[in-house]
Amino acid sequence: MLMNISEIINEIRKVLDEKDEMREKALRLTRDIVRLSGDCIKALHRGDLEIAEERLKMAEKLVSELKEILTEHKDLYFTGYVQNAHQEYVEANLFYHYLLDEEFPHPKEIGIPETAYALGIGDFIGELRRYFLNLLLNDKIEKAQEVYAFMEKLYDELATLEYPKGLVNIRQKQDQARYILERTLEDLTRAKINKNLEKKLEEWRNEP
Repeated sequence: MLMNISEIINEIRKVLDEKDEMREKALRLTRDIVRLSGDCIKALHRGDLEIAEERLKMAEKLVSELKEILTEHKDLYFTGYVQNAHQEYVEANLFYHYLLDEEFPHPKEIGIPETAYALGIGDFIGELRRYFLNLLLNDKIEKAQEVYAFMEKLYDELATLEYPKGLVNIRQKQDQARYILERTLEDLTRAKINKNLEKKLEEWRNEP
């Protein structure tokens, strides 16, 4: 009987050794995906589309590689660190397509699970706020207002996803997005008031 258990444990060890090896590979890939996605977003904010596209394509290859090596390890593929990497990639992808005024890619098109894609949309709203603030700093209020209007529509769509936390933790992203929208509207309103005041002051100075 003891020999039987030893054989079983040896089989278990082989399976777990392979899974541990795949886990280490997956961790390295997810770290690189997160880094490249972040580099893409930073480049987009700088207006460096060439670097952004390059980093996004590099991340795309790693996303495909990650899916391939975890084909036989679905339990690892749907872990938190893989989902986080997917979210970062989705965020970069959506921001890239938004700035280029292109259609957004479908989850299947970029090989991302639907749940991670939905969570990435929540992060995308946060990135749009950064873009919005940069526009305000450069006194581009009309463009900033367009970005806010898009954020509002995007949030309305995201808010239609009502599912339990055990399926997808979308509620947290929705709450964060709503808070971001409220702050963004406050910033926009303040900027428009200040702009109107500046205009009136200028008119007053130019009066005969």
